[in-house]
Amino acid sequence: MESPKPKFTWNTVLFPLLGLGGFFLYIYLFNVDILGIITTAKTANPFIYTFAIICGLLEVLFFTISWRELTEFLSIKIRLMRANLYVWYGLYVDTLVPAQSISGEVTRTYLVTRDKAGSFGKTVASLYMHRILGMAVNVVALIAGIVLLFFSEQIAPLVFNLIIVVAVVITVFMAFMVMLPFKPAWILKVIDWTIRFTRKITFGRVKLDKLKNQAIEITAHFHDAMKEFHSNPTPVATSLFYLLITWVFSLSIPYLVFVSLGHPVPWSLVLITYSIVLAVKAIPVGVPFEVGFPEAVMTTLYFAMGVDAALSATATILTRIITLWIRFFIGFGAQQYLELKPMFTSANDRKNKTNSANNNRD
Repeated sequence: MESPKPKFTWNTVLFPLLGLGGFFLYIYLFNVDILGIITTAKTANPFIYTFAIICGLLEVLFFTISWRELTEFLSIKIRLMRANLYVWYGLYVDTLVPAQSISGEVTRTYLVTRDKAGSFGKTVASLYMHRILGMAVNVVALIAGIVLLFFSEQIAPLVFNLIIVVAVVITVFMAFMVMLPFKPAWILKVIDWTIRFTRKITFGRVKLDKLKNQAIEITAHFHDAMKEFHSNPTPVATSLFYLLITWVFSLSIPYLVFVSLGHPVPWSLVLITYSIVLAVKAIPVGVPFEVGFPEAVMTTLYFAMGVDAALSATATILTRIITLWIRFFIGFGAQQYLELKPMFTSANDRKNKTNSANNNRD
């Protein structure tokens, strides 16, 4: 099923401008020293560091393939290249919007629904299942790291206990997410409470009956899609397999960064640090998590696990070049491509129609 024919509207112009504005605002607010970043990157072995960059690109690709397995099962046909652009677009929005737990998923939901009308409920179901699988892998990684660190004398008891707490919290939250799709009554109650609250604060001036019916219909589609996953675990298992490959590339990035600096570190250190950063990133903290906070967390964890302070800071910066800045610029390019292409397509269509009309008159 091909995407619907693009139309030239105000949104066609608005979204590229918003993306461009967000790009420059982000660079300005966080005072990005691009030349300084390049100088820092030069301290690493260029060949090994390049391989780490390739791992970063492959991580995003296999993350896309993992999610696409779920959409394909739900009969949402998206070409791999386009799905990959959706993911890059979502990564770009992740750096701009202070809602790390949902901003990327909301972006992909919007993009898929825009191209595939009527697929909202199924799209949400695919993203929801993908998030659950990601959390499951995160918990397993944390447990593996805990076991490895249990036999290590370099870890401080406070950090070790913090890791256990994080693993427990993620497990509890994941269990709730697994239960929620099979409790549609809970979702309907939330919808009903939201509608009532909105009516109350607007004194009944806002008519929400149509919106409520649409929300109920979407909930039904979401519930049905989740039941399909439950009755046929094959696509879920396939998605999980690709997600595990994603994690291999993810963990390879910081490991290769340390190797490029001439200081290989134990895999347990990389495993724990990456898992905790992902766990914290999944929580909306009110400010963009992607700048400042993760660097502090990574550097502190490296130092707490016995890595020299200067080496910890350098490795963190080099890792964030790959996991933040390279993704930011590629994501910006994907955002501009997806939003500007319909504009040029519409312009070309109008030009072709004009030329065709002129030829017919001749």
